[in-house]
Amino acid sequence: MSNFIRNVRVNGRELRVRVEQDGSRWRVDAGNGVREASVIETEPGVYSILIDGYSFEVRASETNVEIEDPRELRKAGAAAGLEGRQTVSAPMPGKVIRVLVAEGDVVGHGQGLVVIEAMKMQNEMKSPKPGTVISLTATEGSAVSAGQVLVVVE
Repeated sequence: MSNFIRNVRVNGRELRVRVEQDGSRWRVDAGNGVREASVIETEPGVYSILIDGYSFEVRASETNVEIEDPRELRKAGAAAGLEGRQTVSAPMPGKVIRVLVAEGDVVGHGQGLVVIEAMKMQNEMKSPKPGTVISLTATEGSAVSAGQVLVVVE
């Protein structure tokens, strides 16, 4: 069993996190109680962590640990209103199953843009506002990271 404490940045905020690893079992405590975690290395230095049904992308090096929680990024964007360009990002790591629009398409609020499969579930990413698709980076069959921008609607 290994135990360690790390200072981490979660969407720019500093936290002190205690981690215990016993074989494939992980326990994480960020000051709000010990939680069981599932940890998978998706690429060197990048981990997908599932805690209490929530997925996080973690980038770790010898000197720092950065965690992105796409839910917080979306909340921050929602508070700014729906004026101007709006980005649609992957909520968690997954695979693009279908692309439902093309650049230049006019879309309505709530219209499906991209379907992503993550954790054996298909999630349809929808337009946050009526507008025109000005950028489309998602391609069918490609892997995506949490927080990766898939579509921009203006």
